Amino acid sequence: MLEAGPLDVLTGDYLAELTMLILGRDRLKNPDLGYAKTFLRQLEDCLGLAHEKGVRIVANAGGLNPAGLADAVRELAAEAGVPVSVAHVEGDDLMPYEEGALTANAYLGGAGITACLRAGADVVVTGRVTDAALVSGAAAWWFDWDPEDHDRLAGAVVAGHVLECGTQATGGNYSFFTAHDVRRPGFPLAEVSEDGSAVITKHPGTGGVVSTGTVTAQLLYETQGVRYLGPDVTARLDSVRLAPEGPDRVRITGVVGEAPPDTLKVGVTRIGGWRNEMVFVLTGLDVEAKAALVREQLAGVLAGAAEVRWTLARTDHEDADTEETAAALLRLVVRDPSPDRIGRALTSAAVELALASYPGFHVTAPPGAAQPYGVFSSGAVDAARVPHTAVLADGTRLDVRRPVAAEGAPAAERTPFPGAEAATPAPPPEPVPTIRAPLGLLVGARSGDKGGDANIGVWVETDAAWPWLRDTLTVEALRRLLPETAAHPVERHELPHLRALNFTVPGILGAGVASGHRFDPQAKALGEWLRARHVDVPTHLLPPTPTP
Repeated sequence: MLEAGPLDVLTGDYLAELTMLILGRDRLKNPDLGYAKTFLRQLEDCLGLAHEKGVRIVANAGGLNPAGLADAVRELAAEAGVPVSVAHVEGDDLMPYEEGALTANAYLGGAGITACLRAGADVVVTGRVTDAALVSGAAAWWFDWDPEDHDRLAGAVVAGHVLECGTQATGGNYSFFTAHDVRRPGFPLAEVSEDGSAVITKHPGTGGVVSTGTVTAQLLYETQGVRYLGPDVTARLDSVRLAPEGPDRVRITGVVGEAPPDTLKVGVTRIGGWRNEMVFVLTGLDVEAKAALVREQLAGVLAGAAEVRWTLARTDHEDADTEETAAALLRLVVRDPSPDRIGRALTSAAVELALASYPGFHVTAPPGAAQPYGVFSSGAVDAARVPHTAVLADGTRLDVRRPVAAEGAPAAERTPFPGAEAATPAPPPEPVPTIRAPLGLLVGARSGDKGGDANIGVWVETDAAWPWLRDTLTVEALRRLLPETAAHPVERHELPHLRALNFTVPGILGAGVASGHRFDPQAKALGEWLRARHVDVPTHLLPPTPTP
């Protein structure tokens, strides 16, 4: 990013929910750690170049120890002879929080970043701020926005949300990837304007693509509802408008902002217990009977375990011409508060079946010891109770938390913006010819996780297809197409300006990614499974078949 073209601010998002658990375990071993060490290694290569070009660096790599990372950056800069001013943001760490918590962090906004940059910092490192705050905090500094500039801040938050997952905005993980060369996508950048609008683009000559589709996909990623709640502002996703502005350029306009909530999200991690896993390979005939035999043979040793899950994936093909495609996979996942019951006692019993079980017995990997697994949960805390402190290079500490509204003051009204009124229900459409086909012929999807909840965003690329998607993919239809969602509540939100729907499935991921609750623990492929399901697609909406 520094070498390929001009920049004012280079941002780096290092903190996923799983990362916080990893950093928490690091801090247990060494209280001086708790930050993303990879950031320091990367900074060794680029700090001098950033200083030479006058580029500010803002990253949340401080994790659980932003002060420690700031000191480490100063040491690195001194050794390299690069005269940079380093500041950090803290206050998000709420430990000790509750019994059993390994980490507990409030999601702060961008005000601390803004204060550090206003004081002249060249490098700002933070703890747990929202991913988008890296961009909105920098934009508020650049344009000297006021905290009440809700529309402008909301526009920057939307731009930050597009950037936060890097190359997912330039063709990575993109449903329609076959239409573009996405082998080495370049990183996206946002050209933010004073009014809060932005252009998403990338440096000339870098790979991948920036299109309304790639930007839509990232806008739908890991969001819940039409109001994107944040510590600085609430961004109305149903107000966002996208328009192409030349090759690899997409303009974002129209973003409406509302007052932020009075609470901050808190992410809490804890060690949930111990976990072990084995995958048995079942080849050829009688797959169901082979699976039943293994389950019966291990029933005794598993009887005392807290949780036992068996999953049979029928990956086998009839009359297969390779051994691998003739095989199915029987997966065992077991959890318990003690490592002893699911450690050697389990793996030894499984290995001893090798000569005394189904024909062709083997496993995909040698049995291993039980491993600790983590649990993620989220809650809310009064924003006024959470310190939000910008610590400047000279040690000055600035309290930048949002002022508390006076008692009895009216709450900010959340009124519909022009064009957001509910649409008049359309009359039933006339019957049209259809063909049974995969949903993904017309529909793109991007899915992911928020703790134990899964998010599935879907969109179409033409105005003609939007009414069909809106009317076809109801909550009931989603449950029918994805039967694994049927036992969970499903929330559905319409985003007509994006021709998109957003679904949230609370609880389907159990206690979050670190617990390994599902085969796809972060729901990254849930959207692609949905796209592969067959529905009745109107033939007039399908793209023309290429002629030979």
